[in-house]
Amino acid sequence: MSVQESLDLIGRGAEEILKRDELEARLKLGRPLRIKAGFDPTAPDLHLGHTVLLNKMRQFQDLGHQVIFLIGDFTGMIGDPTGKNVTRKPLTREDVLANAETYAEQVFKVLDKERTEVRFNSEWFGQMSAADMIRLAAQHTVARMLERDDFAKRYAAQQSIAIHEFLYPLVQGYDSVALQADVELGGTDQKFNLLMGRGLQESHGQAPQIVLTMPLLEGLDGVNKMSKSLGNYIGINEPAIDIVTKTMKIDDVLMWRWIDLLSFEISIAEAASLKREIEAGQLNPRDLKLRLARELAARFHGAGAAETAIAGWNAAVRGEGDTASLPLTDVAVPLEGLRLAALLTAAGLTPSNSEANRKLKERAVRIDGEVVEDAQRQFTPGFEGVLAVGKRTFARVRLVQA
Repeated sequence: MSVQESLDLIGRGAEEILKRDELEARLKLGRPLRIKAGFDPTAPDLHLGHTVLLNKMRQFQDLGHQVIFLIGDFTGMIGDPTGKNVTRKPLTREDVLANAETYAEQVFKVLDKERTEVRFNSEWFGQMSAADMIRLAAQHTVARMLERDDFAKRYAAQQSIAIHEFLYPLVQGYDSVALQADVELGGTDQKFNLLMGRGLQESHGQAPQIVLTMPLLEGLDGVNKMSKSLGNYIGINEPAIDIVTKTMKIDDVLMWRWIDLLSFEISIAEAASLKREIEAGQLNPRDLKLRLARELAARFHGAGAAETAIAGWNAAVRGEGDTASLPLTDVAVPLEGLRLAALLTAAGLTPSNSEANRKLKERAVRIDGEVVEDAQRQFTPGFEGVLAVGKRTFARVRLVQA
């Protein structure tokens, strides 16, 4: 790629690049840049929101740059205060190492393992003396730290801020010094910490890193950021059929945002062309959404599993193909069975029996493709079939005795 093409790809979906002119100058040098992103090993089950940063790292890899996946085993024992209104409980060394393993199992579904340098910041902080840490702490003032929004709010609300929390941005910034980073990536909520790295590099005689922030991905509701606590997420370890089914539920506006932040296969130019086709009525948004769903399922489970999931979705929603490709879920029921509304709730297709009854009255419930309205119908152990509520919520179930 040319320098301009590289800049376009690097800037795709990015919230902010500080400083873009410095990035362009370093790209023109023609050497691989050192791209750093730090992760505290808190053992999350990663969802698509987490992969926004990983995707950008993978794009840098594909451009030939050196990606450094930094595991904050030292900073993890401090606890990242970003966005917190209380002091975080620090992790034990044992917690940190176990969680680091969990991270590694997941991130290489996105990153190229052969082109990823995995580092631990205990490599340098474990060698740092108390005097070294005091010298690091002397780099910034309390007033400067209180410019951070979350610290300022806690201070104004008279909530406690532990001294070690002020060390966190400094420690994260010093990581960039130790790694001689050219670029550091982070979420928009990390901007203060990322800029700290620039300042510390300058004070250590290094060229300051470029800071690239990525936005927080909106979840399935299209409003709030993707979060497990809000239930609007897609986990990367979820079955391929669930990734496909949930992706197909997002609205058309959110689809473009997801393509921008999550797709490797649909380029910037092609996305613009596809948008024109949809606006002209030449392409159904559903077909493009299905393409995105296939790409995401394949990324985390392989092409074969993705195709099976797509076939299952087509069979359940469009009535095209054999529903046997859908995964079979066992639902435990009493020997005497359950009425349909209770079964829909037990299978996780409706949040409550009252909602199930409402859907039945709307003729929005199907069994093996046939509309069912009889709320009193009883289902006993041994039943097997595809239950569907509306056009997008379905499950192939087998009833077993509780």
